[in-house]
Amino acid sequence: MSNTDTLAVSMNGVRKTFGSKVAVEGIDLAIPQGSIYGFIGPNGAGKTTTIRMIMSILFPDSGELSVLGKKSAIESKDRIGYLPEERGIYKKMKVGAFLKHIGRLKGLDRRGLDQTVKGWLDRVELEDVYKKKCEELSKGMQQKVQFIASVLHDPDLIILDEPFSGLDPVNMRLLRKLIDDEHSKGKTVIFSTHVMYQAEQLCDHIVMIHEGKKVLDDTLDDIRTRFDPRAIHLDPVGGLGMGDEIAKVSGVAHVSPVEGALEVVLNEGVQPQDAMKTLLNAYPMNRIEIKRPTLEDVFIEIVTGGKHGTNPEQLRADLLAGSKQDEEGADS
Repeated sequence: MSNTDTLAVSMNGVRKTFGSKVAVEGIDLAIPQGSIYGFIGPNGAGKTTTIRMIMSILFPDSGELSVLGKKSAIESKDRIGYLPEERGIYKKMKVGAFLKHIGRLKGLDRRGLDQTVKGWLDRVELEDVYKKKCEELSKGMQQKVQFIASVLHDPDLIILDEPFSGLDPVNMRLLRKLIDDEHSKGKTVIFSTHVMYQAEQLCDHIVMIHEGKKVLDDTLDDIRTRFDPRAIHLDPVGGLGMGDEIAKVSGVAHVSPVEGALEVVLNEGVQPQDAMKTLLNAYPMNRIEIKRPTLEDVFIEIVTGGKHGTNPEQLRADLLAGSKQDEEGADS
């Protein structure tokens, strides 16, 4: 069996431009069958363009790409489930009829299709909408119907572009479980998100994209090993107003208030355990703990540590703004 036969997706030196704008630059990917990959990065980073090239909606300017061992997704379309970022649904059709129509388009036999559709509606807690028109559903309900449409035909490769966008926390949890269930059956799952904690909860492998370039491609465990914690969360007895004084302690790079506590970022080479002892000896604390780096922290460290020279607080604000928009648009 050749290497490409064991890969769900392979990309080598893939580049895509739109006029003078470079959307994706020199991306290499080797996604094994049966894995669950998260494409993460801020809005506009190039995640959706990469997914559309995998799906043969867009074609690369240069580079090589294969999907499920074929030269394009077109040759493997019935083995792929795709939930695009731009949601589309036949609003005038009834939900049951819409899903059966999609199933037939994907090659499913009419026999048993009705039960399959009803079974999926039950799994996503929409058992009562079978005879409702799609336009009568809330945005969140429509999104769950579209998820069913992407997996109804039992595909080998499932690609989900911003699948959690617009869902409330309860339905986010439900969708995470459904994705996990599909992966546990041996399916390859690729999904993109700018909300990085969602990738942490689901993925075993992370591809981080920034300004059209891949800046990280590794397992979640290896990322956590490579990026040592360099921050401490503390709640001094003197309150958050102690930040300026704590910032003068040797080894402290900067201090900022985060979620009702102070986040102390340490200088390179300073051991968190040593810094904690120093801080405890200097100030009484209600709480002090080492902060394990999140994917958001890793992303900011990679981007600001490179040639981009971007302001870390602005990057964090941009990521939080994207998450905030999702929460405000949530509709179950």
